[in-house]
Amino acid sequence: MDLNSRLFDSIRIKPSCDEPKEAGPACESPGCNHPGLYRAPKGRKAEGQYWRFCIDHVRAYNATYNYFDGMNDAAVQAYQKDAIIGHRPTWAMGVNKGEPGKKPGEPARDWAYVDPLGILRAEGVGEGRRKARPEPERPRRTGAVRRALDVMGLEENADPAAIKAQYKVLVKRFHPDANGGDRSFEERLRDIIRAHDVLRAAGLC
Repeated sequence: MDLNSRLFDSIRIKPSCDEPKEAGPACESPGCNHPGLYRAPKGRKAEGQYWRFCIDHVRAYNATYNYFDGMNDAAVQAYQKDAIIGHRPTWAMGVNKGEPGKKPGEPARDWAYVDPLGILRAEGVGEGRRKARPEPERPRRTGAVRRALDVMGLEENADPAAIKAQYKVLVKRFHPDANGGDRSFEERLRDIIRAHDVLRAAGLC
């Protein structure tokens, strides 16, 4: 065995568990020199702040710790009541007096609803408060017309002016002359022309 080999230089030895570890913060109890490895809350009005104690002093501190120390019974009850809602502000129901459309003597509400299918309206919810705007009637199109409009990238309610303008744009975009003689878009151009013929036959342009 070659004791001068480079392999010996790469050997790493695991440190012994008996070696002294780096000491942490000292215990904050007066006269104690032990490490303060355990946290203890400082109390009310000092949330998020902690004392550092050793195991013996943290046990003694926890045995006498009282978050409500110095508070009377009414203050403790008020705190516990607020804790139910996470100490967040709340408002009583029916205090929104400025609601538009509210009849005199009618209880106010502090919420709104969206009822696109008219389900709540059918049950009489919200009657007399606000009326939904009637939806515009959508034109009835045949399947061929809907497919033609889809090929041209148009909505079902497109008017003749929009159809003509879109047709001109698509023809200019996919015509071989606009693509340097490239004929790879010819099939797409044929679909657009056929779709335009369908729409013209249906009297839409």
